[in-house]
Amino acid sequence: MVKAQKTNGAKPVINDLIFKELIKRGYSLEGNTRVWNIADSKLWYLTPEQAQAYLEAVEKAPDYKLAMIDTEINLLKETMPEITKKVVLSNEVTMIDIGCGDGKKAILPIQYIKSNFKNKVKISYCPVDISSYMVQKAIDKISQLEEVDEIVKFQWNISDFENMENVTTLLRRGNKELFLLFLGGTLGNFELHESLYAITESMTLGDSLLIGVALHNQKINPGDIAKTYKTQPADFFMGKVLEQLDFVRSEIEFGARFKNSRVECFYTIKQNKTIKFQDKEIHFYNGDQIIVSYSYKYNEKQLEDAIKLYFKNYKFFLNKERTWALILCKK
Repeated sequence: MVKAQKTNGAKPVINDLIFKELIKRGYSLEGNTRVWNIADSKLWYLTPEQAQAYLEAVEKAPDYKLAMIDTEINLLKETMPEITKKVVLSNEVTMIDIGCGDGKKAILPIQYIKSNFKNKVKISYCPVDISSYMVQKAIDKISQLEEVDEIVKFQWNISDFENMENVTTLLRRGNKELFLLFLGGTLGNFELHESLYAITESMTLGDSLLIGVALHNQKINPGDIAKTYKTQPADFFMGKVLEQLDFVRSEIEFGARFKNSRVECFYTIKQNKTIKFQDKEIHFYNGDQIIVSYSYKYNEKQLEDAIKLYFKNYKFFLNKERTWALILCKK
């Protein structure tokens, strides 16, 4: 339950979940700069407005869309013939779309499988996301596809990694093999082993996992990577986290940097500000920074070293520029 402080009967301006994260984590010092870290993707989609802002940000940031969305789609087009042979082993495919967003990432795999098998394969689609708004968006979008025979709607659609075993157990239906999608670079939003462990624990012999993730290509200037994130649409989306702490746009300035093998999106506080909620206060000073997101950029070796701890059977598919990988893992 999200509790909030109201002003003059208007909408809530203090989100207790975000406020509590600030209290719990506190700040660290980098030189004379106080750095508050609330980089947690669960805080990005607390409201429908936040979720919709993300979808709009992706569409309105051409450099980001080219580097992340279009690159993955092109690689899927190249590799689906081989991937399909490895994951479609019967006349039924149960596809679990982890971090489904609005469902777009699953369209190409669905359509390829159906056309390649001349409609002889039954496809069930299960969207999973921490945002109920995203789950509904995915259901609406995938419902428009003739290729999908069933869309699974149940309480576990709205889940995080900790609940993946609940999802897979209910969908397995005996000895049915599952095809898990983890596309769109979502892996980069998490510590590598945290997400891989949770997903792997939910899988059983015969299940397949397809990961889509950006690679850290050392030939590309890190500053250029950060530039794809430092956009007005990204600011519009990320800033909604701080708006729920009663910040207004004139009080904060958006930035992005490449640091510690990840892109950090952060806000610099432009003037002293005190936030009060219930019986607690947080004092921010001019020059403080609040990190709101991480996007890890793992290199090939880091990924393979991690993957082989969880899977004996896996294969990497890389684009020509080696900036994106599709990783097919079999239990």
